[in-house]
Amino acid sequence: MAVRIRLRRMGAKKAPFYRLVVADSRSPRDGKFIEEIGYYNPIREPIEIKIDEAKAKKWLEDGARPSDTVKSLFKKVGIIE
Repeated sequence: MAVRIRLRRMGAKKAPFYRLVVADSRSPRDGKFIEEIGYYNPIREPIEIKIDEAKAKKWLEDGARPSDTVKSLFKKVGIIE
């Protein structure tokens, strides 16, 4: 099973709010997921990013691949270089 760390869109129309989830790569964007590891709110000023670093590092060590957007969020927070 190929596992990805990616964003799950939530919130109202034109007011997105994202949760960072660990999911099977074959499941749909807003479908079934394995675990929630944080959230990202681009609407708030300043931008809100909250990630459980221990869970994120555990999943990265176990072989989960982050999406491009999640990889950039991890770099902002300092989880990966």
